Amino acid sequence: MNNFAIVCLDDDPRIVERLNQELTGFADLFDIFNAYSLNEAHEVLRDIDQGGQRVAMVICDNDLGADKGVDFLIALAQYPASQQARSVLLNDKPQLDVIMQAVNEGRLHYCLNKPWSQQELRQVLIKELTSFILKHPDEDWLRYSQVLDHRRILNAHIERQMNRFRSGFIQDTSTLDDASLAKQVSDALHEFFAGNDEDRARRTYSEHHLLTQEGEPNRFLWFITEGEVALYKKDEHGCRHEVVRVGPGHLVGGMSFVTGENSFSTGVTLCQTSVIKLDRNLFNKVMHSRSELLPLFTNLLLRNFNRRLQGSIKTELRLQQTLKSLDEAYHQLIEKEKMAMLGQLVAGVAHELNNPVSAILRGSDTLKQTIGKLTHTSLSEINQERGHIIMQRAMQSRPLSTSETRQRAKDLEPAVGDRQLARKAVQMGIDDADHLNQWLLPQKGDLAMVMGEWEHYYQMGNFLRSINVCAQRIADLVKSLKSYARQDDETLHSVDIHEGLEDTLVIFENKLKRHTLIKEYAQLPPLTCQPIALQQVWTNLISNALDAITEPGEIRVITRLSQPFASENPNAPGAAQPEQAAIEVVIEDNGKGIPPEEQQKIFELNYTTKREGNFGLGIGLSVCQQIIHQHNGTIRVESEPGQYTRMIVTLPLEDVTKKEAS
Repeated sequence: MNNFAIVCLDDDPRIVERLNQELTGFADLFDIFNAYSLNEAHEVLRDIDQGGQRVAMVICDNDLGADKGVDFLIALAQYPASQQARSVLLNDKPQLDVIMQAVNEGRLHYCLNKPWSQQELRQVLIKELTSFILKHPDEDWLRYSQVLDHRRILNAHIERQMNRFRSGFIQDTSTLDDASLAKQVSDALHEFFAGNDEDRARRTYSEHHLLTQEGEPNRFLWFITEGEVALYKKDEHGCRHEVVRVGPGHLVGGMSFVTGENSFSTGVTLCQTSVIKLDRNLFNKVMHSRSELLPLFTNLLLRNFNRRLQGSIKTELRLQQTLKSLDEAYHQLIEKEKMAMLGQLVAGVAHELNNPVSAILRGSDTLKQTIGKLTHTSLSEINQERGHIIMQRAMQSRPLSTSETRQRAKDLEPAVGDRQLARKAVQMGIDDADHLNQWLLPQKGDLAMVMGEWEHYYQMGNFLRSINVCAQRIADLVKSLKSYARQDDETLHSVDIHEGLEDTLVIFENKLKRHTLIKEYAQLPPLTCQPIALQQVWTNLISNALDAITEPGEIRVITRLSQPFASENPNAPGAAQPEQAAIEVVIEDNGKGIPPEEQQKIFELNYTTKREGNFGLGIGLSVCQQIIHQHNGTIRVESEPGQYTRMIVTLPLEDVTKKEAS
């Protein structure tokens, strides 16, 4: 039994029989009921109502002996099952007064004169049944798209999905970066077409192949899986400018494909490029077969619209038109960096903003869950107050070294009787004698439960601290756009380098929890540095390590004293001299490794080793190297293909201000 029914009413059995024949194509989705009089029709409606079905359409003849079919259509409102039914009135000849009566009552949707053509009836059925189905948002619309108006249904389905996800859209997708989202879509499309590509959706084009033409109609959507495509736009003088280049994971032709408008830009392959080419029919086929792909694909499409079409294209056009004003406004920057650095700076800031923004979104989402746990806590009032104290300390706490945490937990374990509880107490900073005697031991058998509740307070403090750090880093990155030409004015601070490392690890906590993280911290003296700049270094190195490993992988973060320190260029002004104590920070992963021939290239601008499906601008390590050189330090790579990659940053302990003064 289907959810919906179509009722045919005519006192002429031949008419009813013809209707049944022409409704055959709809019978798999709608149950067909016949009636030959008004009494039978009312019985049919009562039966449908009692059976839990709803009437999608009533096809009714107007001449039913002494009765009028239009009166029956008006009476449909008295049955719950037929209140939303679409109606078609059959007439032997046009009767304007009857039609106007039904229209005024709001119960007539179409009037069909006998004899009708099969094509006319089919068009009416598709149009009216589609309108009916779209008024029922709980239905699986895609189930009806093969029989009804598939374009209206697909558009409505996409809109419904977007409305359904809109309230939690940012939180639901904030855990996926662009590369991860694109990889999921790519994997799903390749899986769909594997061994079933009679439409040749997977194609490879040579260099200079034209995909879209600005101002021309476009019927296709290209999903790039390998290679590179440049998008060009003409200015008001007809001169063509390259406005953006896109690679694997990006879409070409998305806007014109969805809206039906002419192409906004011209897309040309820059090298041998592999794509998945979809027309509307093939797109519908994929989405019908893989319903879980639609929200992912929609999200990817929206990101392309927002970030490339509305952002990159307009921004690049404005940059082309304002080059002269930029020359004047940034003449000091041009003199230092020969203009090439401006592009690197803009791209670098855009690249780095993604991580703290994502961390803030993830942190706020986690905070919502943690707050819910705190509001339903079973702790006593005094233990709740202690939890607040733990939270305040976590917001300002300094990370302990791994060895110190282990030793203090080992010392505390005999008192609390559990190594895990002892470790948690050390992390929360409540392992001293006063807290042990006043907070922990009095809990007796409830200690594990209480510590579990306190851990929620501790986590909240940590996340609040992380959000604050991320917001500060965003502000600093924006500020750097204005003050980049005067980096010597950057404030120096004497800091514990572990704080910056810990803050960076918190930012990546959502990704790191799928892997093994090993921290080996040594006891280190304070380092005079630019902490925000160094945090950009840690962010890039940890991000690269995460991209290099497969789940589950292993990342090691190691700090140690290094002596002697040897500069890459000992004759350079301000370079560290031999026998100078230094700090080494090592970020190691057990990923795919870097071949020897590429290890010397990774610090070059626009060079990237990230595997297919991962977004890489090729500027991260170049920026890192500049920052480290500003601290008179070095960065080097050790790697074995297929086994590991180890990035080693060495920073001298001598006061940087003394070097600058000299």
